[in-house]
Amino acid sequence: MKVDVLNIEGKKTGRSVELPEQVFGVEPNEHAVYLAVKQFRAHQRQGTHKTKERNEVKGSTRKIKRQKGTGTARAGDIKNPLFRGGGKIFGPRPKTYSVRLNKKVKALARNSALSEKAADGNILILEDFTFDAPKTSEFKGVLDNLQVSEEKVLFITGDHDQVLHLSSRNYKKAKVVEARNMNTYDILNASKLVLAESAVSNLGNQ
Repeated sequence: MKVDVLNIEGKKTGRSVELPEQVFGVEPNEHAVYLAVKQFRAHQRQGTHKTKERNEVKGSTRKIKRQKGTGTARAGDIKNPLFRGGGKIFGPRPKTYSVRLNKKVKALARNSALSEKAADGNILILEDFTFDAPKTSEFKGVLDNLQVSEEKVLFITGDHDQVLHLSSRNYKKAKVVEARNMNTYDILNASKLVLAESAVSNLGNQ
């Protein structure tokens, strides 16, 4: 599949690039995509939830009333889980939610998501550029020229561009990532993908 290369003014440069068939032309595998998204979302969970159990609550261990003859249920110390301020029964404990996934499955999921975007015509190729200094207004101007400023955009660069990254940081509808750090969730979460020319070749070599 050939796609025209645009400049930062949104105009065709007269050049085009061939999207690698092994990346942008695969048969989408929905289950692989599901597993990749599941892994990404699971890794966003900190797993630091914790409540104090009976042995961790501060308080006296003295028996608060005699065992029999009170007319009420027997009770031990004030840390009893049935009392206000007592310990939590079977409360949450810190745990990891990490999910292991084969590298080939992750690559298949990413390529499946990219292939769907390409088939729907939601991929734009932009010639490589950078800014002299970080400016959100200049970054938004580029998106305006590409007519994607009102959509969720994933901007994919070939290499790390600190100036471009800082320029996009305050613009909530766009995210800039390197081709090697791109994940399936980010691809699916965006309505348009803007790829730098260098990113296309980098994806083809992965």
